[in-house]
Amino acid sequence: MDFDPAPLFALSLPPYLLFLYWLNKSGALPMLAIWGFRLTLLFVGMTIVAAVIALRCCDAELVDIDALHGGAEAFLTLGNAVLLAGLWQQQQKKGE
Repeated sequence: MDFDPAPLFALSLPPYLLFLYWLNKSGALPMLAIWGFRLTLLFVGMTIVAAVIALRCCDAELVDIDALHGGAEAFLTLGNAVLLAGLWQQQQKKGE
């Protein structure tokens, strides 16, 4: 059974953009945490680029090319670290 998940990824973008818009307007989180969520989009973009490179240059899936896969995942790690720093920052301000 061949199933192309690409349309599902495309359909998930508008709700995530609305989430980011609401988050920015709500003021519920510090800007650093919001940037962590925004960097998740960078991770998605870099994963797409890395997958295309893996397919075109190496005739392989992204998961088969460790350097490309790890490089793309590094952007997820960056986004998560920034999000965590923003949440930690908020917690520290509450403690004051």
